[in-house]
Amino acid sequence: MTVISTMFDSSKPVLSAVASIALMRTVTNELIPREVLNFVQSGLHHVFRQFNAQFTIVIEEFQGMTRNQVFEAAEAYLGTKATVSAERVKATKSMEHKKLSFNLDRDEEVSDVFEGVSVKWKLICIQVDSSRVRHFDRGSSPVSEIRSYELTFHKKHKNKIIDSYLPYVMEIAKQIKQGIVTLKIHSNEYNRWCHDPIKFNHPMSFTTLAIDEELQREIKNDLDKFVRAKEFYRRTGKAWKRGYLLYGPPGTGKSSLIAAMANYLNYDIYDLDLTNVGDNKSLKQLILSMSNRSILVIEDIDCSVKLQNREEDEEVVHNGHNNVMTLSGLLNAVDGLWSCCGEEHIIVFTTNHKDRLDPALLRPGRMDKQIHLSYCNFSAFKQLVVNYLCITEHELFEKIEVLLGEVQVTPAEIAEVLTKDVDATECLQDLIKFLQAKKMVQEESKREENSKEEQDLGI
Repeated sequence: MTVISTMFDSSKPVLSAVASIALMRTVTNELIPREVLNFVQSGLHHVFRQFNAQFTIVIEEFQGMTRNQVFEAAEAYLGTKATVSAERVKATKSMEHKKLSFNLDRDEEVSDVFEGVSVKWKLICIQVDSSRVRHFDRGSSPVSEIRSYELTFHKKHKNKIIDSYLPYVMEIAKQIKQGIVTLKIHSNEYNRWCHDPIKFNHPMSFTTLAIDEELQREIKNDLDKFVRAKEFYRRTGKAWKRGYLLYGPPGTGKSSLIAAMANYLNYDIYDLDLTNVGDNKSLKQLILSMSNRSILVIEDIDCSVKLQNREEDEEVVHNGHNNVMTLSGLLNAVDGLWSCCGEEHIIVFTTNHKDRLDPALLRPGRMDKQIHLSYCNFSAFKQLVVNYLCITEHELFEKIEVLLGEVQVTPAEIAEVLTKDVDATECLQDLIKFLQAKKMVQEESKREENSKEEQDLGI
């Protein structure tokens, strides 16, 4: 009882103080107008800010719908500082690097010094409910993350930080990225690009690409001209981008050509799956968030998703519905006013059936160069033989050249025959048998088609 009584007695002053504060707040709210209270609070806040010597710059991951280059630079730069003062870091290592790389973990801080000025970086990660994030994929994650860096320093150094330190960070980050040229392939899910792209290590190059030699030379020259044409595009008032349509039968090397283009230019690939795009706004946001010097790829555009045509677009707008992706939305995203918001973009569409595409997709300015990848000719065959058999001449080449002029066969089909674990002569003999058999099948099929046409005409 004595202990309980003592505790009760000692708590009396605290309870009395709490009651007094509550009473004063009630009286203040009743007697003083709210406008006056707000004015006083605002004044006090301003006074306290005068005594606060710290200044903070917030660097968000996205600037509107595009990725913030300052955030990317900070991420690369702080990777070299993370282990110095941070208490928690993320460690990663890719196959092509010998050393580990480190980055800040969420809500971690790291200190830096620039010309005697101390600064502090902090990675802020805010998780938001998916109800606040528009997405189309029903199987998408229920949580999305908004990231930003906070750069804090004494406000008297504000000019030095803005004019000198941040440009220094941008330059160091540029050097880091140039020293570690690792191509990435990005994929989209529920209306955004994945945070962790995959290393693109496709070995295809123009040296090993099995297409017509003259066509290959033409494509390389076109790419070289595009890369050097920044001033030309600026002078003519055009967005610095170029569109390619790759069309032809399956197995003729469309995907291989894209890989060769990426490796030749050192451009990242953004592989856009239209089935994971909910509407026109999401499509625009995806394209705007691509980095410069990159290739946007939409494969099998004629069958990957059913785009609503331009006539139906008017009905959609008239009915007030905008939760669909339309052909007009795609055209505007790749060739409208927003297309100038990025630089050095290459856009590649592929299809097996060019005749199925809407003519609006094919007009100059959207698809600047249309490349027909047809069946294998002798020029492409010689490259395949170099790749698979490591030979440049053989006595059977002449016979194979004649057959290739008579048979429709894709490079992929020939490559399948050349992968057999036998010597070069036996492998080429098997290829001749394969081509002869295919020739007989195609001739028989053609005879049946002619016979059917004659029956239809009543001949």
